[in-house]
Amino acid sequence: MSTPQANHDPGSRGERLRVSDPARIRALAHPVRLDLLALLDERGEATATQCAEQLGETVANCSFHLRTLAKAGFIEPAPSRGREKPWRPTSRGRMLEPDHTDPASMRAAFELAGLAMLREVDRVGAFLARSPVIPEEWVDTVAITSSSFYATGQEMRELVAAVAALTDRFAGRWQDPALRPEGARVGRLFATVNPDDFPHEEES
Repeated sequence: MSTPQANHDPGSRGERLRVSDPARIRALAHPVRLDLLALLDERGEATATQCAEQLGETVANCSFHLRTLAKAGFIEPAPSRGREKPWRPTSRGRMLEPDHTDPASMRAAFELAGLAMLREVDRVGAFLARSPVIPEEWVDTVAITSSSFYATGQEMRELVAAVAALTDRFAGRWQDPALRPEGARVGRLFATVNPDDFPHEEES
């Protein structure tokens, strides 16, 4: 299970961070913290003042939420620039791995996933509501797809892995503009894979 920024490749320190602790997962479940993390993923590092300017929040509010993210291990202080004290991500992405035997871990993960899903739905809805005129070279680049199918648990796991790997071929382009082909723009992928329900104990 990925957070909204898990497939970003911002070139920050460390490999993808894997998180299962309920307290750390809950630390992400706040709109401002998700916005802050997305901003730091994109920019590499930023101060609380710069974050406030970008997000339309107060510096005090951004500082509070940045400290919360730091306490949970998602960000850390970057080298100071004079009086400026920027923050940066501790990893190049995040992957939630909730403990399926721990109800608290699962509840925290599903709460965060629900928040992320609503945010993505709002983002896509806002894009569609703008009714943009699509340039010729970008025609057929917008799609909303829904599909139903029968699959075993193993087949669905393979599908989840395949979906997660779809954007691997674009790795490196966040931190190295030289890798971006001419005309490349930021793209967004939002996908869900899930069974309709899990079998109840009496059915297994």
